[in-house]
Amino acid sequence: MSSIKPARRWQPAFYPFRREPLSGRLLAKLELAIKGPLFGCRMCGNCLLQETAFICPMECPKGLRNGPCGGVTPEKNCYVDETRKCVWYAIYKRSFKTGRQEKLLEVLPPLDWNRVGTETWGDVVRQVRKVGTGKFIRGVLSKDKEKHNSVWDSVFRTVRQPGWWSGDSDYHAAPEHEPASNLEKRLRSGEFVIATEVTPPLSAGSLKLVRDIELVKPYVAAINFTDSSSANPKMSSVSCCKVATDLNAEPVLQIAARDTTRTGLQSAAIGANSMGIRNILCITGDNPVVGPSPIATMNFVDLDSVQMLWVLRRMRDEGIYLDGRKIKNPPKLFLGAATSPFASDPEMQAIRDQKKMNAGAQFFQTNLIFEPERLDAWLEQLDRRDVLGKVYILAGIAPLKSFKVARYLHEKVPGVFLPASVLNRMEKAGDGAAEEGVQIALEVIDAVKRKTGINGIHIMTMGWEEVVGRIVTEAGIIGNVAGADL
Repeated sequence: MSSIKPARRWQPAFYPFRREPLSGRLLAKLELAIKGPLFGCRMCGNCLLQETAFICPMECPKGLRNGPCGGVTPEKNCYVDETRKCVWYAIYKRSFKTGRQEKLLEVLPPLDWNRVGTETWGDVVRQVRKVGTGKFIRGVLSKDKEKHNSVWDSVFRTVRQPGWWSGDSDYHAAPEHEPASNLEKRLRSGEFVIATEVTPPLSAGSLKLVRDIELVKPYVAAINFTDSSSANPKMSSVSCCKVATDLNAEPVLQIAARDTTRTGLQSAAIGANSMGIRNILCITGDNPVVGPSPIATMNFVDLDSVQMLWVLRRMRDEGIYLDGRKIKNPPKLFLGAATSPFASDPEMQAIRDQKKMNAGAQFFQTNLIFEPERLDAWLEQLDRRDVLGKVYILAGIAPLKSFKVARYLHEKVPGVFLPASVLNRMEKAGDGAAEEGVQIALEVIDAVKRKTGINGIHIMTMGWEEVVGRIVTEAGIIGNVAGADL
């Protein structure tokens, strides 16, 4: 296993979807013969090696092209295949070592399947000629760093960032506008916001769903509906959101990249908006490997969560679809993303989160927090990157109902870590484990409320919706009534 290619190739190289001319086929074979052994190249047709420290991100089983998922283990191995290193962790580590970490902020495009399986060297040669071969060579050899970078980007950035995408590493704040949703309005006002989730039903019946929504509605600002969490099919998030809007509750639509194509994402956003759903949480989603058998396709996602944010932000702010078509009535959206503060090194995680914010995220929901003191290092890194104050952060809190649930979260759920002290408390509590779980949640909330940069909490019920009212009341934050008109 070489240092250039830190993980074995996940799948063989792609083949083009149409017959290429002989010259293109020969050049593609030459490119694969060289880049395959060196980088594990899959001939994606849009090489990103310049921005990923010369480690191919296509070795990631999920095919994530903008950073790691939230499921990195403490050993930095891939949770889809625990025998392999996390490719993105290797990319981050080398980027920091070589001083190229800022390049990781560039929002990189999804695959253009019209290009998949074809060569990219010809594109580089053509762009060099367009810039001027002499000018390019003189710029590359120049000792003037600014001149060198300018001529280098004039070739490789142009090839890497096609016109239909035009990704960059800049912060794209939402234009001045009235809040798209009540959740956005309340966060803007400076309120410490409480959100929760209601577990979607397994059947088409909605009686329990309605009952659970009515149960939590008086205590929270918004209700999140998961999108087939743990790769288990349930009622769709958009259907649950529609039920919530009919009950005058503020929903958060969760869209998992795992089950979403670029076409589906755009149509879902337009359709959801027409139903009054304004809050959208973009996540990559759990890999089918953690779901039930028979396991669904484990091929990589069409879009990652960063790309989803980029597409939706441009639909909202620029009024265009991904293909450039104009949208007469652009959707009004309050965009969110998930984050795992403890999944990797805080400095690396902060870059990942800054990238999501730059792409369009306006609020974060963190993974479950059981060690609030560990948030400080992550928040400090976000502050150094000028993220705090530009994005709202809701800390994930979960009341543990039993020791079995605690152990399952710690051992089976990617990106979730429970300290030995919490596990020991839950185990010793015995029949009183549910009460101990509530007390732990209240202690975490009390600590989280004191953190600068945390704007609220998100209570993940895991089917225990009945406890939300008690937690909110005993935590002293009962003022968060969902229907409040601020």
